[in-house]
Amino acid sequence: MAENYHFEQSIENGEYQQQELPRGEYEQCRFIRCDFSNTDLSEQKFVDCTFTECNLSMALLGHTAFRDVVFRDCKMLGLRFDHCHPFGLSVSFYDCQLQHASFYKTNIKKTRFEKCQLIETDFTQCNMSGTVLDNCDCLRAVFDQTNLEKADLRTAYHYRIHPDNNRIKKAKFGVQGISGLLAQYDIVIEGL
Repeated sequence: MAENYHFEQSIENGEYQQQELPRGEYEQCRFIRCDFSNTDLSEQKFVDCTFTECNLSMALLGHTAFRDVVFRDCKMLGLRFDHCHPFGLSVSFYDCQLQHASFYKTNIKKTRFEKCQLIETDFTQCNMSGTVLDNCDCLRAVFDQTNLEKADLRTAYHYRIHPDNNRIKKAKFGVQGISGLLAQYDIVIEGL
């Protein structure tokens, strides 16, 4: 195998502000408590990898490939997933801070977000069909021309989704989220 191929490695407490993560392909690797904040992860390829308790805030993701990648308890402020390599983009997020992230025009259908902070995250023109937002804070998140068909937002909160500007056929919403679907109509909803 080539030197730039990393398989089944466990990398703990890595600090990558001064020293870059070696370029290459990482398959079935585990990154634990690593700090990638403000680093350049462009052109890297991650396949079946897990990031746990890592800080990836403001990392550059130019043509970065994330295929079947899981993020757990990660800080991911200002990430531009719209700059990632679009082919095979497949990610899931658990207990992550994804404030000010961008998924503009990405295809992230069937993605799972669980207990995440999606504050001011941009999902404009994103394909989120079949996506699950389980117990996620969507305060000021942007949903505009977003495909939310068959998405599950029953336990998501603080979202504002205009039904006329988004595709929401067969999407699931909880009663507590009704005000987020009707906010643009400037009506008063009592009893929720």
